[in-house]
Order: sequence, then structure tokens, then C-alpha cells
Amino acid sequence: MRLFVILLFIGFSISKSPAQLAGKPFGINICGAEFEEKIIPGILNKDYAYPSESDIEYFYQQGFQLMTIPFKWERLQNSPGGELDRDNLNEIRRILDYCAPRNIKVILSMHNFGRYRIDTTEYIVGCPRVTRKQFSEFWVKMANEFIDIKNIYGFQIMCEPHDMGIYDWFTTAQEAIRAIREVDKKNIILISGDNYANAEKWRQYSDVLKNLVDPFDNLVYDAHCYFDKNYSGRYKESYDSSGSDEYTGVVRIMPFVRWLKDHNKRGFIGEYGVPDNDLRWFKLMDNFLKYLSENNINGCYWAAGSRWNKYPLSVQPFVQAERPQMEVLLQYKWTQPNLNSSFNFLLPETYLFLPNLTLVPISKGGVFAPASIEKKIKPPKNK
Repeated sequence: MRLFVILLFIGFSISKSPAQLAGKPFGINICGAEFEEKIIPGILNKDYAYPSESDIEYFYQQGFQLMTIPFKWERLQNSPGGELDRDNLNEIRRILDYCAPRNIKVILSMHNFGRYRIDTTEYIVGCPRVTRKQFSEFWVKMANEFIDIKNIYGFQIMCEPHDMGIYDWFTTAQEAIRAIREVDKKNIILISGDNYANAEKWRQYSDVLKNLVDPFDNLVYDAHCYFDKNYSGRYKESYDSSGSDEYTGVVRIMPFVRWLKDHNKRGFIGEYGVPDNDLRWFKLMDNFLKYLSENNINGCYWAAGSRWNKYPLSVQPFVQAERPQMEVLLQYKWTQPNLNSSFNFLLPETYLFLPNLTLVPISKGGVFAPASIEKKIKPPKNK
């Protein structure tokens, strides 16, 4: 029986088509346009600023050909349903024009967490004050604005939605997809998961997203993965206090990768990063990126940008030195798909395979099982 299960697992792994094995670029989030989020809309080049050419050039010279540009909805559109702001549009076009001859693809990412701020109040997208139609129409305007641009990698229509209440994220995303496809039939639409796009808890909060429909079949699902104790990426605890080890990243991203394979979806890791205060974080990230690379899933490191100052996750270079995280990142500029995973040893000794159900790992190893029935399964006794 055990041999049968192992063969079943191997058979699933090698069923990928050659088209799925083409390498994909890793990249960097270059921040600044989303800064000072409580000063809305703020003053361009004072409260916030889009990446400079020198910021982009540094990572281009390092060999990266994918960059995410975060922005705030309120700055591109000062009132829901209004006209797009020309100054902010010009900044985005400046970046795209600079990247184009360098073959750099750009992701335009709305960093609003499922909300729109009016004065001092944040309204959930879908509510009567900020409607789903207004959200969809914003993206239609953006798609039309950049319809002539060839080096857009995709539109991340909302980064890290969370606590959406009755204004569920699935319905909002589906309406936006349908609207965008009326004018843009080619660009990738990146769909961030609910609950801050948490990768390890993807099935719990974002499983329904598998039912999204794109008439042109060009959706990519965006998960985020940090390795500190509370998954936040703030790293307030030390490496030891976080309970981390060199395989924490692999274990945390496995449920998302499993979900993608179960449902034949494409994935992207829009945020991941480690602080520079302990060398052990770098080995953890190395294993994490190797696992992604072997599974042909790319992503963008969080983060860079000249306004980060002393931010411990930043890979914005010092005046005369590179940030230490770059030593790892430079090893992963493109995915290198490999049907024989280097991390099979992390799989538990026993398996439970049920059709059409996502498998998730029990913390620190154990039995893989659907979350709805995992409590009924007793893990193997220690030998």
C-alpha cells in the first residue's frame, strides 16, 4: 500500500507539460509610491515618490528582469470613480519607458489591502461608499492607459486584502476580472489571496479563489510568505524566538504550492524577505527560493527603495556595499524547474490522498491531510 501511495505521488509530480517547465524571472519590489499611507493623497516627491532610474538600474545591473511597483489607489484616482491623476500616471509611464529597452517586466501593484481611504476613514471595497463597480472601472481605466505598453508583466489588482466581511474578496475580484477583459485580453491579472495573502493558510482563507473565471485564462495567484513567528514580516522576535529553522520557509510555502498543483493553477510569491540581523535567515531563504525555483514558481523580494533607510529587510544598497541578503538573491534570478525535488525528505512518512482536496502539512511535519479532517487522523507514533 505504501509503495502504491509513493508511486501515486511520483506520478502526480511528473505529469507536468513541457510548457510549464520554462523558467520564470525572480524580481524585486521597489517601493516608495505607497509610502506615508495615512497622508492621502500626499504630495508627490515629498510624502511619496516613485522609484528613480538609479534604483532600477542597480537591480538591472545585478541581472534582475522583473520589478514590482507598488502604488496607492487614492493617488492614482483622488476620488472613487473620478479621472486618473496625470502626474502619477506619468511617473508610472516613466518607469515603464526606462525598463522597456532593458527587457525589464513590471508589475503594477495596488497596495490598498482591500480598502480606499477617504479623509480619515478606510472603506472596504464593495461597500456603498466605495463600490465594486468603482474598483473595476479604475482597473479598466488603467488597462486602457497602458494598453500600448509591451513590458507590463501583469496587474496585481489588490495587494493583501483582509477582513473583507460581507464584501467578500472573491466577488470583487471576479467583477474586476470581467471588466478588465473587456479592454485587455493579454496581460496577466494577479490575484492576491485573502488574509493578507498568507501562503501557509491559503486553503483556509483563499480556496474559493480557484473558482474565479478568466475568459482568457491568464490569472496568476499571488501568495506572500514571511518566516517570523506571526507571519507579518516585521521580525520583532529573534530567529530562535520565532521557532525558525532552515526549512521553515519550505514548510510554510508547501500548502500553497500543493494547492496550485491540485487545481492546475499558476502561482507567484509577491512578497518574501528576511532581516539582516542573523545569518541563519539567509540559509532559510536559500532553501525557500530553491524550493520555489524547482517548482517553477517565481516572485519578488520585499523590498528595495531609497526611502527604506534602516529597514532590516531592505536590499537597497548601502553607499559602498551591497546588503547581505543579495548574496542569496543573486543565485535566483530565474526559476530552474526540476521534477526531482531536493526537499522530498520533508514529506511525512504517511500520506492521505483524497481526490479534489488540497493537502496541508501539520506543523513541524506529520500527516498531510485536508484541514477539515486532519483532527481525525492520528500522527504516527515516534519510533
